[in-house]
Amino acid sequence: MSAIITDQFRILNANNFVESVENTNNSYYVFIGLPNPAGSSSLVGYGRSSDWNSTTPAPTDSFSYRAHTGDTMMFGKKVSSANIRRIIRRVDWVAGSRYEIYRDDYSVDNPSPLTAANRLYDANYYVLNSDFKVYVCIDNGSTGANPLGNVSQDEPTFTDLEPSKAGNSGDGYIWKYLFTVSPSDIIKFDSTEFITVPNGWDTSTDSQIRTVRENGNSDVNQNQIKHVYIENAGSGYANGLSQEVDIIGDGQGAKARVDVVNGTITDVTVSAGGKGYSYGVVDLGTLNSGVSTSTGRAKLIPIIPPSLGHGHDLYTELGTDRVIIYARFDDSTKDFPIDTKFAQVGVVKNPTKVGTSVTYTDNTYSSLQAIKFDTVSGTPVVGEEISQVLITSPNTGKVAKAYIASYDTETKVLKYFRDRSLNFNRTTFDHTDYTGISTSGRIYDFENVTGANNISSSGFSGAISQSFSGITTNPTGNKLINLGTNFISGLSNSEINKGSGETIYLDNRPLIVRNSRQKEDIKIILEF
Repeated sequence: MSAIITDQFRILNANNFVESVENTNNSYYVFIGLPNPAGSSSLVGYGRSSDWNSTTPAPTDSFSYRAHTGDTMMFGKKVSSANIRRIIRRVDWVAGSRYEIYRDDYSVDNPSPLTAANRLYDANYYVLNSDFKVYVCIDNGSTGANPLGNVSQDEPTFTDLEPSKAGNSGDGYIWKYLFTVSPSDIIKFDSTEFITVPNGWDTSTDSQIRTVRENGNSDVNQNQIKHVYIENAGSGYANGLSQEVDIIGDGQGAKARVDVVNGTITDVTVSAGGKGYSYGVVDLGTLNSGVSTSTGRAKLIPIIPPSLGHGHDLYTELGTDRVIIYARFDDSTKDFPIDTKFAQVGVVKNPTKVGTSVTYTDNTYSSLQAIKFDTVSGTPVVGEEISQVLITSPNTGKVAKAYIASYDTETKVLKYFRDRSLNFNRTTFDHTDYTGISTSGRIYDFENVTGANNISSSGFSGAISQSFSGITTNPTGNKLINLGTNFISGLSNSEINKGSGETIYLDNRPLIVRNSRQKEDIKIILEF
């Protein structure tokens, strides 16, 4: 049997996602991770490749890959309602361009005349003007004899509630004002490809949004139908201007004024929009006594707006089946150190607070473990492996290993993560058996006991600060520094449980190197 997933299902999914983010019972985070996606053979392990930066691999949607992503995750920032918006394609108003009218019947069988779109939402039926105001095109002067319509010469700038022409050029365009993109959205979500749409359109108390929404409610204002399209002008009709006729159908109250010159319909203007229409037929019975043949009969098509009327249900009218998420990563908190790298960006839902099953709710998190050093020799390098030979029974002689995620020279705090590539076969980087697997195939925690060996890499060695506990330090005596996580005897845990939460989006990127002057504005677009 033939079936389709409708556009409204996609819009519903986008709406549900936004509402899920706005629900205070949920916590969504944009995260970054994987600081060592490529390098020498010793650094290329599970989930990595030697040519990562030149040929970045696509993520794999599997439980195993997502679990590895949780291991290499470093930092997360919470997504608030202020940082998520529905979006639509950006269609700029440009003088001398053509735009299509809103029609409820664009389809495979009736594509839009200009873009040949098989659905309304792919047609260019709305515009963004130079002041970031959005308008839907009600009329462009098109008819069955002139399906492409006219070129637009007058930029719409008004904010009147009723559809109107934009100027005096006579280009035939009628526009309906919908909304203005807020200045904060322009700055935060700036894009050459998309327009942000306000959140909470159906409940917003913003005066401008509310007046547009309420004006579009034909149940109250009885102004649903705005345009009648002249598919066929006919012949033999009674001459006269502004001859009022009824628009009949499953609604009530709509009327139109018809101009007839030399027996041909030259113009149709809606005089009363009515309400409750899902279809309509113009009743020309009072004007058609002179029409002698079927070939002379006119074909007038009332255009039915979405929902109750234009502007009432903005998401349906504009087809908001995409969502944009914004996050800024900077050095305003020690959760996001300046010296790290990352090659993965993702979104995780409802990670849990370490050691509990409670959903994590703070604005940021670090999913890294950390070490506070007393003394350091050499310079730790992000992405490299560190190790410590253990001295405490029953793990005497075993080796604890990890990868460096960041190192702060001022505080002597090193943050690290561990994934399966540390414990897999170091030649094949997979499950293949190897000599020493009983020792190297397990994860061991670093020791902070008296007499413990230094933690080291090829060019670095450091002794754990066993006497340090707390969340702040004052290394120079002049400045108290918040370390972001709480330390006990020189060691600190992740703020979330390893692998917790649902990874709902993942993107692999060429390696990005952070520095002290850098901010990362991350914009993620989800299409439903």
